[in-house]
Amino acid sequence: MDDWLQLHDLIYHKTRDGANFLLEGTFLEDAANDIAFFLFTTVTCLITFAGIMLSMFMILWIERKFYARVNDRRGATTALRSLWVGENGVTAGEWWNMIPYGLGKPIGAVNGWLNKVAGNDGHEHEMVNRVGNRSWYGVTIFPGFFQNIADGMKFLTKEHMVPSRADKVIFELAPFLVISSTIMILGMIPLSSGIYGANPELSVLFAFAIFGIAPLGVFFAGWSSNNKYTLLGGIRSAAQLTAYEIPLLLSILGVCIMAGSFNFLEIVHFQHSSGTWLFFLMPLGGVLFLVSMIAEVERIPFDMPEAEAELVEGWWTEYGGMRFGLLFAAEYMRVYAASILFAHFFLGGWHAPFAGLIGSIPLVGDLWLAIPGIGWTLLKAWLIFTVVFVWARTALPRIRTDQILEFGWRMLLPLAVLQVALSLIYRLYFFDPSAMVDITDTAGGWAWDLTVLDVTIPWGYPILTTIFWTGVFIVMMKDENIEENEARMYHIRTMTPAGTHTAGTE
Repeated sequence: MDDWLQLHDLIYHKTRDGANFLLEGTFLEDAANDIAFFLFTTVTCLITFAGIMLSMFMILWIERKFYARVNDRRGATTALRSLWVGENGVTAGEWWNMIPYGLGKPIGAVNGWLNKVAGNDGHEHEMVNRVGNRSWYGVTIFPGFFQNIADGMKFLTKEHMVPSRADKVIFELAPFLVISSTIMILGMIPLSSGIYGANPELSVLFAFAIFGIAPLGVFFAGWSSNNKYTLLGGIRSAAQLTAYEIPLLLSILGVCIMAGSFNFLEIVHFQHSSGTWLFFLMPLGGVLFLVSMIAEVERIPFDMPEAEAELVEGWWTEYGGMRFGLLFAAEYMRVYAASILFAHFFLGGWHAPFAGLIGSIPLVGDLWLAIPGIGWTLLKAWLIFTVVFVWARTALPRIRTDQILEFGWRMLLPLAVLQVALSLIYRLYFFDPSAMVDITDTAGGWAWDLTVLDVTIPWGYPILTTIFWTGVFIVMMKDENIEENEARMYHIRTMTPAGTHTAGTE
C-alpha cells in the first residue's frame, strides 16, 4: 500500500511542464529540463525539510509536558501570549530596536498593540508567571507549544562571545559542522513515498556518512575553546561516539540485509510487501539501534560529554547566543531523525498497521486508509521519542564514562555482529520471495510464514523470534545477584562507603 499523497510526482510534472512552457522559444529552451530538475529538487527538499522542522515542534512540546508530569512540576507551560507580555510583568526589553536598518519597527508596533489590547494592565486575567497557568487568555490549547519560539527569540538577542585564547577559526567552524551535517541528513530522510527530497540508491549509506561528520565538530568545539572542561567533554564525546557508531552501523547493516537494499523507500516497501515489520524479525537489532542512537546524540543516560554536574556544560560550555541555540536545536534534530529512522527501519515507515485487516472493515477501514503516509510516519516517530528518548531521560541515571565505553565495546559490538549473522540466516533460509505482494496491494504479503508438517503458521517466524528475544531481555534485565546490591554502593577499590575514603590510605 503506497502513500496516496504523491506530492513528489505532482511537483515533478508541474515543474517540468511549467519550465517547458515558459522557456519555449527562448535561448534557454534546450536547458529547460535541467532548470526544471533543479527547481524540482529544490522545492521537494524545502518541503521535506519544512515538514520535518515544523513537526519537530511537537517533540519539544511532548518532552516538556511529559518530563514535567513525570517530575510533578507545573512550570514550563507557557504559550504565545508570553512573547509580548513577558514573565512576571517584565519584558525582555525592546529587542526589535536592535535589528539594523529599522527593520524591527513593525514588530515593535505589533508588540505595542498586543500589549495594549491583550496585556496585563487592567486585564481580568492574571499575568504570566513561572508557576501559574501560562495558557493564552486562560484557553488551554497546547499550552507550552510556543515556548520554543520564545526560546529561539531569546537566543537571537544574546551576544556571541569568543574566548580570548580560543582558536577563533575552528571555534566558529565547529558548530557549522554539527549543524550542517544534521540539516543535510534531514534532506535524505523521506516522510513518505510521495514526500522526500532525494532518493539515491545508496541513500542509507549517504545519510549515515553525513551523520558521522558531527562528532568531528563536537571534538573541534571542545578543543578550540581552550578550556580544560570543554576539552574533556570533547575527548569523552570522541571516545563514546567511536564506541557506539560501529554497533549502530552494524544494526543498520542487518536491516539492509533483510530488505536487500540500501534505499530508504525500498526498505519501507519491503516490510509491507513481505507482510511483517522488521522489528518483529530482529528485535535485537531494534534495541541495538535505539541504544546506539541515544549514545550518539548524547542523551541521558549517555550524556557524560555534557555532564553539567562536573564539566559545567561539557564541550559547548564556551558557546552562547544563537550558536548555543543552534547546537541545542541540532541535538533535537538528531534525536528526531533517529525516531523517524527507527520508524522507517523497524516499524514499517509510512504504511498503516494492519492495513489489510482494518482496511476491510466498512467505513472504519476507509478512514484508516485515508490517513496519509506522512501522518503514520510522524505518529510513529512521536511515539518512539516519547517511549524511548523521554522515558530514558526521566527514568535512568547517568552512566560513568568507563561503564559507557565498556558497555559499547564488550556488549553492543558482539551483539551487533550476532544480529548481522542472524539477518543473513533469516534472509537466506527463512524468507519466501514468492509470497511477496505488490506495493499497491492494501494487504501485505506472507513471506515470513512458518510451515511445519504441512501446517502453515501465519507470521510464524516473527512470532517465534519476538517471543524468544522477549524472554532473553527479561532474563538479562533480572538482577544476577540481589544480595550484592549493598556492596555496589562501595568504592570498587577501597570497599568503603562513597565519600568516606581518604586518598593515600590504601
